[in-house]
Amino acid sequence: MFQISIHNKTLLFDRPALMGILNVTPDSFSDGGRFNQMDKALRHCEQMIADGTDFIDIGGCSTRPNNTIATENEEMERVIPILKTVRKTFPETLVSIDTFRKNVAEACINEGADLINDISGGLFDKEMLTYIGKNHIPYVMMHCVGTPETMHQYALGGDIHQTVQDFFKQQCEVLEAFGEQQIILDPGIGFGKSLEANYQLLSDLSRYRYNNFPILIGISRKSLINKVLHTTPDTAENGTTVLNTIALLNGADILRVHDVKNAREAIELVGSFRNFAAKLES
Repeated sequence: MFQISIHNKTLLFDRPALMGILNVTPDSFSDGGRFNQMDKALRHCEQMIADGTDFIDIGGCSTRPNNTIATENEEMERVIPILKTVRKTFPETLVSIDTFRKNVAEACINEGADLINDISGGLFDKEMLTYIGKNHIPYVMMHCVGTPETMHQYALGGDIHQTVQDFFKQQCEVLEAFGEQQIILDPGIGFGKSLEANYQLLSDLSRYRYNNFPILIGISRKSLINKVLHTTPDTAENGTTVLNTIALLNGADILRVHDVKNAREAIELVGSFRNFAAKLES
């Protein structure tokens, strides 16, 4: 159980939470160009909220393989107008900003964003952790290697759990030096790991959990599904639900997803399974 506190709001999560993806880019691997217009973005947010999302995660810089990384100005121009309108239209919904740039993070927090989701865990912008730590901003720290341009060229294997745990410990200690922090850990499944390593991470979440921080799993429509099932991002939703269910059974605290409805149903069914199983054991 964990809570998020910022902007005079405190939300307590007594069940696994959902982070619904809102990509406002023309080039994301799954839904690039579908929601980068204001009316389409708002309709998508409305649907995700109706389906039960806890966060809306707005991203304006695609990091898919072989992609040209958007400039900071391009990212700002994509994200800020959407954020302002989403914040005004859905004031009670938590809004996350998917960025690895400190300046983008700061501008978005100033416009009412509630947390920052950094795929680099503070590696790509050396000012990010200092900004987050000093201001005690809720922060998703993802494990990553390389740079925005090279991270997909890696395929880490071996004792991947220890590698990820060491990274979390190192980066969390930087934040914790500024006092108590609100940190969420993301092992970065699909980012710089071999297919085997991705499934290893999914199989034993407790081995890389640091300081009892909540763990976010983002596997929606990713290659670890498509390489096994020979699907594409457009046809990987069933595989996504299967792996989300496995993640929940193994202790995931947050699921980051494109399809909120399917993920919400997985959370409800896993919760019922656990409740009934516990009654049988008592």
